Amino acid sequence: MDNYKLSGVDVNAGYQAVDLIKHHVARTKREGVIGGFGGFGGLFSLAGYKHMEEPVLVSGTDGVGTKLKIAFVMNKHDTVGIDCVAYSVNDIICTGAEPIYFLDYICTGKVMPEKIGKIVEGIALGCQMAGCALIGGETAEHPGMMPDDEYDLAGMAVGIIDKKDLVDSSKIVQGDVLIGIGSSGLHSNGYSLVRKLLAPDAKNVSKYIDEFGRTLGEELLAPTKIYVKTILGLMENIEVKGISNITGGGFLENVPRMLPSGYCAKVKTGSWDVLPIFKYLENIGKLDTIEMHNIFNMGVGMVVAVAEEDCDRTIQLLQKLGETAYYIGEIVENADKDFIYV
Repeated sequence: MDNYKLSGVDVNAGYQAVDLIKHHVARTKREGVIGGFGGFGGLFSLAGYKHMEEPVLVSGTDGVGTKLKIAFVMNKHDTVGIDCVAYSVNDIICTGAEPIYFLDYICTGKVMPEKIGKIVEGIALGCQMAGCALIGGETAEHPGMMPDDEYDLAGMAVGIIDKKDLVDSSKIVQGDVLIGIGSSGLHSNGYSLVRKLLAPDAKNVSKYIDEFGRTLGEELLAPTKIYVKTILGLMENIEVKGISNITGGGFLENVPRMLPSGYCAKVKTGSWDVLPIFKYLENIGKLDTIEMHNIFNMGVGMVVAVAEEDCDRTIQLLQKLGETAYYIGEIVENADKDFIYV
């Protein structure tokens, strides 16, 4: 074991990290979880879903990406775990499925137990926000492959839904409306460009920016909003015909992903509040508006399609659920384009 430590892998540090994260994991336990933490495989019983006619499992996986560089600069590691959970569960909820469990993967140049504890604290909080259990994960030490004080973070989630309840765009028709749900900021997209434009370092991340009402670092590290409970609550009251997570590829790529062939998203420019961070980046980078919409969420993190007659009630329900919601456009038949601004 001493020789292994000399090679760069500290087994005891790994044990300490496990001890530090146990109570975070315990907070996410929900019905269906079998056994305790630390087994070779995470166990989850589906006995509670026998009422479903044809249960379907839905999986999603993603990482936090280069937003982690901001966490390194700020030496703040307790929120990126929320981002890690958000990207998988926000994809899953686009099918209408309820996320039931999550697994994480952390690889680092050197295991520092307190840092790992902070990362998993954020992952556990993200799981609580999504209502899913953290049933397993892996922390890998990779000396020589990456700097000792850096890490990469990814995860995967599994959800469940009765097949007859899947949100699959099959009920979308011309005239259905698009409702945008506000984002918390950049979420975790476009950070390679953000870092190129703003060059965040230990000095300027502490700079207070009037437009943001907080420091640059706090704005850039704001965690991704998790929409699971909002969408599930909405679906209990409204027939939701399509759901789009505005993730990598921004508005232009993601809204059409929920549309059937031959239909187009007709989006009204200026129909929602563009958050200050996006205006800030557009001005500094002298970026084209279309390019901005093809990279970032622009202040809308999730879009749902509902019948026109449900438009007002959908916005009211979303507001009651604590969200900012906007009517942003409609769906029209168009064989040549899948997205247009008006």
